[in-house]
Amino acid sequence: MAATLAQKIIARAAGRDQVAVGEIVTCAVDLAMLHDLSGPRRIGPVLERLGTGVWDASKVVLVTDHLVPAIDAASAGVLALTRKWAAEHKIENFYDMQGICHVVLPERGHLKPGLFVVGGDSHSTTGGAFGCFMFGIGATEMVAVLATGETWIKVPETILINCSGKLAAGVSAKDMMLALCARLGMDGGQYQAVQFAGEAVTAMPMTERMTLSNMAAELGAQAGLIAADETTARYIREAGGDPGDIERWQGDKDAEYRCTHEFDVSNLEPHVALPGSPANARPVSTVQGTVIQQAYIGACTGAKLVDLRMAAEVLKGRQVATGIRLLVAPASTRTTAAAAADGTLQALTEAGAILMPTGCGACAGLGAGILAEEEVCISTTARNFKGRMGAASSKVFLGSPYTVAASAVSGAICDPREFLIQRCGENG
Repeated sequence: MAATLAQKIIARAAGRDQVAVGEIVTCAVDLAMLHDLSGPRRIGPVLERLGTGVWDASKVVLVTDHLVPAIDAASAGVLALTRKWAAEHKIENFYDMQGICHVVLPERGHLKPGLFVVGGDSHSTTGGAFGCFMFGIGATEMVAVLATGETWIKVPETILINCSGKLAAGVSAKDMMLALCARLGMDGGQYQAVQFAGEAVTAMPMTERMTLSNMAAELGAQAGLIAADETTARYIREAGGDPGDIERWQGDKDAEYRCTHEFDVSNLEPHVALPGSPANARPVSTVQGTVIQQAYIGACTGAKLVDLRMAAEVLKGRQVATGIRLLVAPASTRTTAAAAADGTLQALTEAGAILMPTGCGACAGLGAGILAEEEVCISTTARNFKGRMGAASSKVFLGSPYTVAASAVSGAICDPREFLIQRCGENG
């Protein structure tokens, strides 16, 4: 029977030769990822009451990212509990204040094609960029995983999104996902596996592919898969991991998909999502001139090294508009170091950007950078639900790092291509 990539991974994890769509199977978990907000503070007491420990500490990755650095005593208490739990359970893969979980996991070589991975966060779909089946689960399910090393899954159908063409200058994976959210809606994935393919995806570096898989969650997908290729293998090797047999983890050519969406990105414009939902996305020209008070470059979706470089391309030699706060929170400490080494941070800070600690912070409304009543922000984050980044009356627009940086210079939402065209003119 021809199988999709999702079916092949699930079959291996279930100890089966094949699985059919709709079957409910029990799978061995290759890796479980926890973070400070949804991890030990929730699952620790339950495991203790059950009288069980962690099934295999070597297969657990724990990251502190949502509440770091602590801004109050309650946050500090959660972090202290997390650190104590990591020590008690001998969690060697504990990354304390090293970056956002979805970026740290691949950065440290934990992901490779064919793995069946669970994460205690909805954006765990990010891991699918590496050819593994990774999805988010709740605290109750995570207790069962940590106690037994297994979980159940209903084998999903796969929705294929075939991305053809070549992205224009100033247009990125974030624009692609905002356009797809508008086209398909936030239930477009229908809790299925979404797989991205095509020449536009193949041409992307891994960090841009991660944006596609990350925001598969905004389509309502359970997983956001991209089949591995040499770009995947090279990234994994450089991260200190072993990519394994990437040829094994490809969907069959005659596999059946729930549906296929054709997406030609050649003429795609920069997109912005209006407040309330990523699905409220439209070309930036329709909201050009909307005055902002804050621009935020951060989160697992929009503060990887490639994202910071996009922003720097716009900001170099320019200044953030008077009265505008441009906050930059790199996605990991390694991202910060690399951006410092190649001059990216210098370009950002000389333009007037305020460098913030690595972590989820303002994205989840948990740290520095949250919004006051009626304030307007444009952000590289994945979500803009009411009140997510601060006061209920605040308004959050979503855009790419290019668009956020350009808007910070302009003082209002604008098309970043205007700045890049000027840059080309300056460079002859």
